[in-house]
Amino acid sequence: MRDASANKNAAPRPELPFYSAKAHLQEKVVEIATVAATDRPADAATDAEPVIVRPEIITYEKLTDALLASGKNYNMELVEKAYHMADKAHGGVRRRSGEPYICHPLAVARLLVDLGMDSESIAAAILHDVVEDTPITIEEVRAQFGADVALLVDGVTKLTKIQFSSIEEQQAENLRKMLLAMSQDVRVMIIKLCDRLHNMRTGDAWPEQKRRDKALETMEVYAPIANRLGILNIKEELEDRSLNYLDPVGYTEINRLLSEHSGEEFLAGVSALIAQRLEESGITGASMKRRVKSVYGIYRKMFVQNKAFDEIYDVYAVRIILDSVAECYNALGLIHDMYHPIPNRFKDYISTPKPNGYQSLHTTVIGHEGIPFEVQIRTREMDEMAEYGVAAHWKYKEGLSGRDRLDERLAWVRQLLENQQMSDDAGNLLRDIKSDLLPEEVFAFTPKGDVINLPAGATCIDFAYAIHSAVGNRMVGCKVNNRMVPIDHQVVTGEIIEIITGPADKGPSRDWLKIVRTSEAKSKIRNWFKKMRREENITQGRDALTKEMRRELINVPDDQWDGFMGEIARRLRQNTADEMYAAIGYGGLTVAHCMPKIKEEYAKLHAAEEQQPVKLSAVNVKPPHATDGVVVEGFDNTPIKFAKCCTPLPGDDIVGFVPRGFGVSIHKRSCSNANASMRDPANAPRWVRAYWADDVKERYKATLVIDALDRDGLVGDVAMALSDMRVPIYAINARQADQGCAIMSLTIGINNTEHLNNVVARLSKIRDVLKVTRS
Repeated sequence: MRDASANKNAAPRPELPFYSAKAHLQEKVVEIATVAATDRPADAATDAEPVIVRPEIITYEKLTDALLASGKNYNMELVEKAYHMADKAHGGVRRRSGEPYICHPLAVARLLVDLGMDSESIAAAILHDVVEDTPITIEEVRAQFGADVALLVDGVTKLTKIQFSSIEEQQAENLRKMLLAMSQDVRVMIIKLCDRLHNMRTGDAWPEQKRRDKALETMEVYAPIANRLGILNIKEELEDRSLNYLDPVGYTEINRLLSEHSGEEFLAGVSALIAQRLEESGITGASMKRRVKSVYGIYRKMFVQNKAFDEIYDVYAVRIILDSVAECYNALGLIHDMYHPIPNRFKDYISTPKPNGYQSLHTTVIGHEGIPFEVQIRTREMDEMAEYGVAAHWKYKEGLSGRDRLDERLAWVRQLLENQQMSDDAGNLLRDIKSDLLPEEVFAFTPKGDVINLPAGATCIDFAYAIHSAVGNRMVGCKVNNRMVPIDHQVVTGEIIEIITGPADKGPSRDWLKIVRTSEAKSKIRNWFKKMRREENITQGRDALTKEMRRELINVPDDQWDGFMGEIARRLRQNTADEMYAAIGYGGLTVAHCMPKIKEEYAKLHAAEEQQPVKLSAVNVKPPHATDGVVVEGFDNTPIKFAKCCTPLPGDDIVGFVPRGFGVSIHKRSCSNANASMRDPANAPRWVRAYWADDVKERYKATLVIDALDRDGLVGDVAMALSDMRVPIYAINARQADQGCAIMSLTIGINNTEHLNNVVARLSKIRDVLKVTRS
């Protein structure tokens, strides 16, 4: 290893090209340790061919070369110290792809150099896996490198030592931790994005399923975050590489089309012609670039919007970079004078920037050869922000001194975290990330002309809550372009939306939670119900939970209910069971999130009961006589009734209970109510042995619950199947459920458990039936 100081006298290297992480997909590159330009100068070579290349293995020497060549005043002593700690901690460990593990953090640091990040970021990138994967603690990092580096390392360190009930919960909590650190220092997320980018570049070493899981997570979480931070080149490469793992056939097909429709020569001619016309018109000093649309961008239009390749007008683009905004609008006029603009394809992101700060003029025109292409016009400062996003604060020497501007750019992170404080369901964070950070946005206007930005698919309710929570809570109607529309109308760019409000005590509907798209609207609706409808929330939450428990055949004895639910509330981080019910009622918790923990606790309860077998009281045995097919020891010709809580059938292990009154009640031996009563000293002597008579031939009622996809004729098919088996139907009830499903409850006549199993097997074969269970 060369000492970093030995490089101080090294000859300066040429200035690195403009950053573009997508270069590995768009160009053949010799040294692929760095990320070379995607936006090539107008006179670049025309032999580009889309290809995925494995990145070069980075050594510490190559990293120090890049640091010195960058021309920035890096703290080489800090970087070298971080390298020695990481190299020692990861010593002897290799990645799945075979290279020493230390090459991965060095590669992440190399990506950060290209982004122009500072010394603390480089050191944190080198150390980013030591706390997660080695015995080194965050306290040791803080002691040796200071609070800033420790914050960055801790922010990207996953929660590996905490047990979670599901993978989704673990993923959400790791993301929540990282976003919280990011809200304090955005460099946390920039390091994480470079970490994920290098992992995706070397992802072919992962097992197939892990490759797909990581690609899906990248597509749904990290690429949208990169987009919101404005680092568009990283965003595009993350999407392209994820697509290559998720749909390799579609990816290959688009690469083939790009190769067949190479527009390099066409774009080179167009760029030269535009540059000449700008010069003749007195607009001097213009820089010209050209770009090819990302593979995933084309994929979305072809496979999601069902367009042919020839119907995509912005596959090729020319970018004009000028000195002032006035020159941008003048150049736009010249372009429209030179070429025929395509209607409805002009976008002014200078006057109305995207939420990630992106500014540019976009127009699509038809070239003289009849080929459509996009022209992007922006200032140099806008181009730097489009290339580097928030990283431009370090690339162009603003750093943390540009904190006020950074705070504005990161307001969405704090908003997202604030919204999550109203929700106790970790899965909501993932859903909000997916909905709030979609790359597509719409822009609508209030009657006063204020612009409201919303994700694609947002409704008028989202628009109302984006104005103010009081406007949303009092909303009773909506006008779009002075015309009444339903409140679930999806907002379209350019619409003028007027919210009609009701009285001050008017509140939202619970159904709105299923309609709204943004996390802000969901949070404000939950907050209103949390504050204004506590008793109603408790009732609705308790009813919803007990209903689902009955459906899952979970019967908790009354005398154990409070303790059982108290333990469930504790595991869900609620102070009391009532708080848990209220959270379910206002939408902060979902029943689906609660059920895994309820099932775990119920299994523990059953295990404890099975370890303590109950002895039934001995009775004088008389010659047995069967009543309704059941023999009860010690009783002869006594009236029998079958318990509705467990509805025993011939073949079930049964037991009898002598109530205060008349006859004997028959339960299944496994009935939770029976087991709880047997443990009660007051009731234990009243339980007696019972069994089925050998010649039992009576019909018994049994209730089945059928879960199925909702469709016409489902009830008729079920009835026909039972008729073919000559099974009587005593009652039938069917209702719609969520997500296009239906639930059907049947009470039928059954001879024994074997007969019941045959009926269940037959019903399970009916088309669209998902599950048949005995109630």
